[in-house]
Amino acid sequence: MISPNSINYDHGICAIDSEYYRPGLASIHLIIEGNKAALVDTGTFFSVPGVMKILSQKKIPPENIVYVFLTHIHLDHAGGAGEFMSLFPNAKLVVHPRAVRHMIDPSRLIKSAMMIYGEGNFRRLYGEINPVDANRIVEATDNLCIQMNGRALLFIDTPGHARHHYCIFDEKSNSFFTGDTFGVSYREFDVGGMEFVFPTTTPVQFDPLEAHNSIDRIMSYHPKYAFLTHYSRIGNLSHHAVLLHNLIDKYVTIATNIYNQGAKGKTSLVKELQELLTRQIQSHGCVLQKHEIYGLLNMDINLNAEGLIYWLELNNKKC
Repeated sequence: MISPNSINYDHGICAIDSEYYRPGLASIHLIIEGNKAALVDTGTFFSVPGVMKILSQKKIPPENIVYVFLTHIHLDHAGGAGEFMSLFPNAKLVVHPRAVRHMIDPSRLIKSAMMIYGEGNFRRLYGEINPVDANRIVEATDNLCIQMNGRALLFIDTPGHARHHYCIFDEKSNSFFTGDTFGVSYREFDVGGMEFVFPTTTPVQFDPLEAHNSIDRIMSYHPKYAFLTHYSRIGNLSHHAVLLHNLIDKYVTIATNIYNQGAKGKTSLVKELQELLTRQIQSHGCVLQKHEIYGLLNMDINLNAEGLIYWLELNNKKC
């Protein structure tokens, strides 16, 4: 097989394309410290062969993977966890306390995903979702610090995108592995070394207040870089934090206005989000044509619209 795209960074960090949906959409990060290593997120069942090939090329035997970290358990991040754990005999799976039961018994994850995608599309996107032995799972409580060969990795609770989400502060690289908490940034939108970042409001646990708080908590550590699952390393974090806060508020305002006007379904919201992000990307200096931007954003915008609608309907029921 052809190896997936990978990017080697300093401090023993490597990004591996998870081969989910399209190249450059989702990454898995490998942290190497001496003769030990860890994965941050796993992609899907179909990500496994490519990652194993990269490990072989780097001469990292499976028994040297000592941790698999899941920032959260949305299936583009965690779908391959069970299969990887069956291949890494010495690894512990580190997950948010709210996610533990779903790793031991993934039946509810599978059922809900099949309801969204249909069984055929689910199998095509995610393949098999395998359980993990409870004895091999570590709960990442807030402020848990794991030492991997003397490398300090700090886990902080970061809800907003999902209630079962944590981020990892890597002291050695002065960086965070942020999953989806610090947004999405595709390399196709980079201009002159500056990235464009936008929030992800995937259903069903988006909470704008928590999202703002989690971004601020990340920035309180003054990190140099963030390693996003979508897609890998970004700098300029102070700039991006301001933009993320601004876009979260704009998302909420747009969605609330459309909802209050009685618009049904997500068609109007998708159109407004598409126009907002396209304007922002073009102002950023990106020279891609509108149809190219739409193509890259299509899946994200639809998911963002669904998450915003779910949040609004949930809030409306509480009133």
